[in-house]
Amino acid sequence: MFNKKLLKNFDWGLLITVILISVYSVIVIASASHAIETGSYKKVIVQTVAILIGLLSIVAICLIDYNVLAKFSSLIYILNVISLLLVLAIGKVSNGAQSWIHLGPVDIQPSEFSKIALILTLANMFSNTEEIKTFKELLWPMVYVGIPFVVVMLQPDLGTTLVFVAIFLTMVYISGIRTKVLAQLIGLGIAMLPLGYEILKPYQRNRLLSFLNPEMDPMGTGYHVIQSKIAIGSGMFWGKGLFHGSQTQLYYLPEAWTDFIFSVVGEELGFIGASILIVLYAIMLYKAWKIAYNAKDKYGMLVAVGIIAMFTFHIFENIGMTIGIMPITGIPLPFMSYGGSAMVADMMAIGLLENISMRRQKINF
Repeated sequence: MFNKKLLKNFDWGLLITVILISVYSVIVIASASHAIETGSYKKVIVQTVAILIGLLSIVAICLIDYNVLAKFSSLIYILNVISLLLVLAIGKVSNGAQSWIHLGPVDIQPSEFSKIALILTLANMFSNTEEIKTFKELLWPMVYVGIPFVVVMLQPDLGTTLVFVAIFLTMVYISGIRTKVLAQLIGLGIAMLPLGYEILKPYQRNRLLSFLNPEMDPMGTGYHVIQSKIAIGSGMFWGKGLFHGSQTQLYYLPEAWTDFIFSVVGEELGFIGASILIVLYAIMLYKAWKIAYNAKDKYGMLVAVGIIAMFTFHIFENIGMTIGIMPITGIPLPFMSYGGSAMVADMMAIGLLENISMRRQKINF
């Protein structure tokens, strides 16, 4: 039976902040998709439904003590790997990537949920370790990260694999690691970079090169970032107004409702609109960090830290690629980019944070 006393520790501020960003998302998606979906607003409807499902998932997750999830971390990990392998076997190909499973009227992207599964798995592995003293202690965690990393890379989905790395490094550092071992891990990562570059697809390599010099292929790999910077720059302080951005409405800005939704915000709502969004993200991350700091045990703290790492990397990478300071990887902007799987997975992460917050202190019965 759910104890109502737990609600006194529920972080309503975090939930309200997430809802505000999600509502912001629906408004901007309505404008971004207006030019190609005049009168239908299909994407707005799908995004709204995903938000509602996500909110229900928050409620469902809060009903279960997060420590119960630790007991099922192995099962969660196995189901995660199976779902990723199913994508390779029967997945739907879209924009050159085989990342979706078609189930009736909906397409599900398992790699979005795999981030949550990985966080739960790593948190359970590191929760009983006071300090990582030898590189050998990192081998099993690296294997656990490496399997979904390789499977997702085969889809191919470079962006999600980079999120895996960000989550892993952050959780390793926070869990406690000797400086010597950390230096060895970083050294191994640097040594693997040439191999990593070699296994990239040609278009992925071109994206990295165009990040350094977009003008070398302005109508090809550099087109997205050039148009994005034009859009954001033309919005200036107040923006051109919703449904009035020339880059967005004339479709010069590709993937305006997904990868480059921040560019739409910058063009149509200007510096003010972009700043409001960034402030909302700052509030969300601050509240998540408070939850991690006040967690009652190391497992809860590590789960919260993993979620913070996931959100922070998504936000920095997505906004960074729209203004040309990060390479284009196709990582969605949390609670803003169009996509049901990403929205529900992000809401589930918020559910875990609220779960940890609710149980941060012992309840007196």
